[in-house]
Amino acid sequence: MFKNKVLLISGGTGSFGKSVLDKILKSGIREVRIFSRDELKQDNMRRLYADSRLHFYIGDVRDKSSIDDAMRGVDYVFHAAALKQVPSCEFHPMQAVKTNIIGTENLLNSAIELGVEKVVVLSTDKAVYPINAMGISKAMMERLVVSKSRNIKKTNIVCTRYGNVMASRGSVIPLFINQIKSGKKITITDPNMTRFMMSLDQAVNLVLFAFENGKSGDIFVQKAPAATIGLLADTIKNIMRVPNHTTKIIGTRHGEKLYETLLTKEEMVKAVDMGEYYRIPADTRSLNYDKFFDDGEEVITESEEYHSHNTYRLNENELRNLLINLKEIQSEFSELN
Repeated sequence: MFKNKVLLISGGTGSFGKSVLDKILKSGIREVRIFSRDELKQDNMRRLYADSRLHFYIGDVRDKSSIDDAMRGVDYVFHAAALKQVPSCEFHPMQAVKTNIIGTENLLNSAIELGVEKVVVLSTDKAVYPINAMGISKAMMERLVVSKSRNIKKTNIVCTRYGNVMASRGSVIPLFINQIKSGKKITITDPNMTRFMMSLDQAVNLVLFAFENGKSGDIFVQKAPAATIGLLADTIKNIMRVPNHTTKIIGTRHGEKLYETLLTKEEMVKAVDMGEYYRIPADTRSLNYDKFFDDGEEVITESEEYHSHNTYRLNENELRNLLINLKEIQSEFSELN
């Protein structure tokens, strides 16, 4: 798919960008462009890979002219640039709007104007029934994808949506490990809270699957097992051989959900089961308002959403096997084996 092509990854110095590069650079691709704001991270990545096919562009999705400079001659785009931290978006909601909504529109417009073939946009479970600023901004981003797909035929724009990525930057697994190693109490919001357990490699595979199979306006979700935060903390303690390490229940934080939802009831009605993935076809209804106001869909009331409380629940052995095989944190556990 990528042989002799040019790929641009926005936000490419983040966790996803590094993971996808490991696969893409083996594909015979001609050039990969990393577009991001942080010159230090770009320099670190440049030295790490030392690959002449990597080209780095300093810019910001809020500035369309900087995107245009990086976009010329590009065949495909993976759009990972975003403000992702719930607290920072909650305290500064307009910053989430500028990056996650307006920034995405800038990138999509640039891709459309410059004749890009395919764009895959990365979203989050927090866009489903959003209760915080980050989720609201990502929900609007998804609507942009669907809206653009109605009118643009030459550029194929698809979206992926996934939940908690294990051991990614800022996630709870590295936090628990660091708290144990530094002798601090493990802080748990709610031990009954559930989260999907998905690796970075699976997130990359989801994007590649959507890239290969998606029609414009589609949203793709990967099926994944889940575990409670309490079990996650206990499993990490057992792996690190400190089963009696103290935990502290701090309560659910502002803007946080008890469980992650990846598909709404409305989406489950029309979702296409593709084995390991769900495909949500774009809403291609015309701008005939009667279809929104007068035509109902009775089957929705009989449907059930897909979330981390009703997916397959991991036991401790299964969760342990997942954790010890995560390449992102294997070094943390290697000395214990």
